[in-house]
Amino acid sequence: MKETNQATRRDFLKKSAAASAILTIPSIIPAQAFGANDRINAAILGVNGRGKSHIEGLMKQKNVQIKTFVDPDLIVANERAKDFEKTYGAKVNVIQDMRRVFDNKDIDVVTIATPNHWHALATIWACQAGKDVYVEKPGSHNIWEGRKMVEAVHKYDRIVQHGVQLRSSVAIREAIQLLRDGYIGKVYMARGLVFRKRPDIGNKPLENVPEGLNYDLWTGPAPKRPFTKNLVHYNWHWHWDYGNGDVGNQGIHETDLCMWGLDVGLPSKITAMGGKFLWDDCKETPEVLSSIYHYPDEKKIIQFEVRPWHTNAEDGSTVGNIFYGDKGYMVIKGYDSYETFLGDDKTPGKKGKEGGDHFKNFIDAVRAHDSSMLHGPVESAHLSSSLAHLGNIAYRTGRVLTFNPKSESFINDPEADRMLTRNYRAPYIVPENV
Repeated sequence: MKETNQATRRDFLKKSAAASAILTIPSIIPAQAFGANDRINAAILGVNGRGKSHIEGLMKQKNVQIKTFVDPDLIVANERAKDFEKTYGAKVNVIQDMRRVFDNKDIDVVTIATPNHWHALATIWACQAGKDVYVEKPGSHNIWEGRKMVEAVHKYDRIVQHGVQLRSSVAIREAIQLLRDGYIGKVYMARGLVFRKRPDIGNKPLENVPEGLNYDLWTGPAPKRPFTKNLVHYNWHWHWDYGNGDVGNQGIHETDLCMWGLDVGLPSKITAMGGKFLWDDCKETPEVLSSIYHYPDEKKIIQFEVRPWHTNAEDGSTVGNIFYGDKGYMVIKGYDSYETFLGDDKTPGKKGKEGGDHFKNFIDAVRAHDSSMLHGPVESAHLSSSLAHLGNIAYRTGRVLTFNPKSESFINDPEADRMLTRNYRAPYIVPENV
């Protein structure tokens, strides 16, 4: 069986169009007109996890054609291409290096479902190449590169949507309007809930890079560690070099909604505490994390809770948000429903349940070339991701932090400031001047 699997992997490699050498960083090119009959041609960067949802989401859109899959693992990419042809009756190109897509003038939009450490640089490169972008959450791996994303989007006049699909939910948008209208009174606190079952991942040994995986491309701007299956393809979430823990994974939906509902930007006081209490595995990020973000000038506060295992629900919600006002409170459940409870006796109030199409919102904005149409613009990506990053920095430093939202830096805290960015590995460097 082992020899059969190896032969299969070799066969994939021989058939792949991605066996060519790595290209140089893309040159800046102007945006191109759409294809024949106003068709939008798309490429998906990363097709192992969320990339599968990107395929489905784009293929639902009118006159959109996926032309290329990009993944450093050819085995994964070719398997996904076979599934695509079987499902949709069309072939796609398969390549390993995303820079070939940026050099391809026939590609109009890219969607990014890579690991977190690639999100910002891939977005910046795409903007420089005249592509519009749908980027998964979190928009950035650290606060500094998130600001660089915002600069690139405005400099190159691109359409960039952040993959927080609840922003397009009809019910959630209705809920936000109720908060704005004072339905539960003066809203002073938001609580984010991320109670997801995260198992023991063990501590797998170092081993050779498997055939078909270009580990240098997978690593990209991050430090290049010796290969282990504890990193590729999912558990990178729990290692600081690549992921941001669950507050920066599932939690970005909720950090985004906390800020949106309270109508605030970045906080000035942050504290966090947590740790690993269940598993003696190789995770670096905390299993349990409790974070508090304080806005003293606005008299508002955000509480955020990450739990890893069996737990109770809070008013029926295990992944969602709770908003508190002086007349009642609102519970957001998942991505598409809300309930309200009013007064001392918690009388049920208005509620709603209806989703939306975040990819349609993106494609509509691309066709109109109007960023004001976006439900999840790049500024919201930067802020919601930064809130998670601030909580992680507070946890890692172990103290209350004072932050200047205008300069996006800490007050008299060089140690915390160093965590605002990272050392990038050449040639995968997020530029100072985008």
